[in-house]
Amino acid sequence: MEVEGEEQTSIWNKETVPKVMKIVSTRLAQRDLISLLLLSPWIHRTLISYPSLWLSIDLREMNNAGDRLIAALSLPRYQHVKQISLEFSQDIDDDHLEVIKSKCLGSLQDLESLNLNGCQKISDKGIEAVTSCCPKLKVFSIYWNVRATDEGVKHLVKNCKYIVDLNFSGCKHLSDKSLQLVADNYPELESLNLTRCVKMRDSGLQQVFVKCSFLQSLNIYALSSFTDEAYKKISVLSHLKFLDLCGAQNLSDDGLSCIAKCKKLVSLNLTWCVRVTDVGVIAIAESCTSLEFLSLFGIVGVTDKCLEALSKSCANTMTTLDVNGCIGIKRRSRDDLLKLFPYLRCFKVHS
Repeated sequence: MEVEGEEQTSIWNKETVPKVMKIVSTRLAQRDLISLLLLSPWIHRTLISYPSLWLSIDLREMNNAGDRLIAALSLPRYQHVKQISLEFSQDIDDDHLEVIKSKCLGSLQDLESLNLNGCQKISDKGIEAVTSCCPKLKVFSIYWNVRATDEGVKHLVKNCKYIVDLNFSGCKHLSDKSLQLVADNYPELESLNLTRCVKMRDSGLQQVFVKCSFLQSLNIYALSSFTDEAYKKISVLSHLKFLDLCGAQNLSDDGLSCIAKCKKLVSLNLTWCVRVTDVGVIAIAESCTSLEFLSLFGIVGVTDKCLEALSKSCANTMTTLDVNGCIGIKRRSRDDLLKLFPYLRCFKVHS
């Protein structure tokens, strides 16, 4: 009996424990996974034997991120990494990315997603270095990078041909030249964030509309530089589902009527679009019948007329509606709103 017990234990250790370990480890955060490596040589060998666990490097908000990234990319287990996040990490600059280019080039050949959000010590030089290592890159994010210029975007489009998701939010030095580069090189782009890119103008945005017809998500939050002229060609975006125009102070009903031609819109943020009236919102209501999210926050020119139009066409889809600050829309109780929009889950009305 003792021999049988030893055999069962051996089978458990050799077969069952590794299977359980693999299942559990896939549900752990990467930092916890790395901690597990230190527990024992057996656990280390077991975890290292699962390549699928080492397709991501997460250094978000960590200190010495540059040195940590170089060290990680030098390890065999990260030779096929697909995602790297350095969001708001500390101590990473152009020099680190130059070292990666010279010593770890092979480790980034399969990289598909690179998040450099908040890494403010990285400039065009660093962008050139790191993108030259990532021919398969699809997602590139440099939110709040105040050093990047059009030259950095020039390097990006030269080195990375398969981008479908771009986040330039807060990159205040990017201009229409960057939009032209994006339009010319990424016809299959699906998501673009231009929040607070204050140097961009109508002509550059129009180029994106004309040449990036597969766009599904467009964020131009806090950009008053664009006018109705920019939206004359937006109707070609037949796949557009998410559009954030918060703070578009120059957008009028004419521009919104052009946007209404994007009939697949699911989410539309018109917060503080102060020139908009019932006319524009009714145009949206009549054409965009799949709308689930709509914010009219702070628009004093809309009344119950637009709400009634929305109820007629979007009653079965609308789940989130914000009319806070819309003084032309009368106060309604929760029950009254549910009569208009029975599937409403989140709603804000002015008090």
